[in-house]
Amino acid sequence: MIRVVLPFHLRNLARVDGEVQLEVIGAVTLRSVLDMLEARHPVLRGTIRDHITLKRRPFVRFFACKEDLSLEPPETRLPDEVVSGTEPFLIVGAMAGS
Repeated sequence: MIRVVLPFHLRNLARVDGEVQLEVIGAVTLRSVLDMLEARHPVLRGTIRDHITLKRRPFVRFFACKEDLSLEPPETRLPDEVVSGTEPFLIVGAMAGS
């Protein structure tokens, strides 16, 4: 079971408390986790990735095992700790400012 931690505003939008648990069939990649998350919570479509290009939104970041995966290709496999459920996959709303 993959554990996904969403930022507060996306948890509210998806109407979930705490972590989201997903079962991903096949290779556990950035794409497969995001596809499953959007399939289970359709209201999140377009909030994390663009509807058409499926590219990550500019102010959204992905982390796993203290590693920033935001710029990695969608086919990037997630670490074994995330696959086994011992560590969560984090989706974080980035901050900007001057």
